[in-house]
Amino acid sequence: MSAIDDLRQTMARLRGPGGCPWDQEQTHATLVRCLIDEVSELIDTIDRNDLPHMREELGDVLIQVVFHACLAEEAGQFNFDDVARDINEKLVRRHPHVFGAGKLQTSEQVLAQWDVIKAGEKKLGPAQTSTFKNLPPRLPALMFAEAVWKQIGKKQLPAEQAVDVAQVKALAKHLDEAALGQMLFELTAAAQAKGLDPEDALRKHATQVMRDVEARLHTARA
Repeated sequence: MSAIDDLRQTMARLRGPGGCPWDQEQTHATLVRCLIDEVSELIDTIDRNDLPHMREELGDVLIQVVFHACLAEEAGQFNFDDVARDINEKLVRRHPHVFGAGKLQTSEQVLAQWDVIKAGEKKLGPAQTSTFKNLPPRLPALMFAEAVWKQIGKKQLPAEQAVDVAQVKALAKHLDEAALGQMLFELTAAAQAKGLDPEDALRKHATQVMRDVEARLHTARA
């Protein structure tokens, strides 16, 4: 029996009769915070190149996957094997240059092909009404704003009425990592002094930018 089978059995024992009261009380929703915390701790070990603790934190992230799969299996929805099988099939499907005919030479070519394959898969699924790719609602605001702006650029969406593009380009000319860090830190400090939540403010503004771009596209199509 493999180590992952041992882990799944341990999880089932914790959830089963005579198991752990805390584990038995958990749901997908109550485990969300645990998952966020464990991923954050893993990222910290990567930032510090702390390999011994990285191994430990990878295990903590893995048990979250096993835990959610165990809950789903109890409900008769899916199990860990289904999760592993789905992601394995996706990896093979999206890497035809490795598992099929044809070769790609650069990362840029791989990413471009990935997007084409992914777009084809989406056409087979439920229709997506939004111009923007659906983003996880719990994505940190800075990552959310970055993803929104990336899609605007990638899809060449009309953002001039929602964002001062000229000002963005002017700022970028003289921006480096140190200056950006100082700017963000000072904005955070100013927000705190004013009693504002910078995370909430950025998320709301990025969401409004999406809505403004969508509205302009809708008007153009009408």
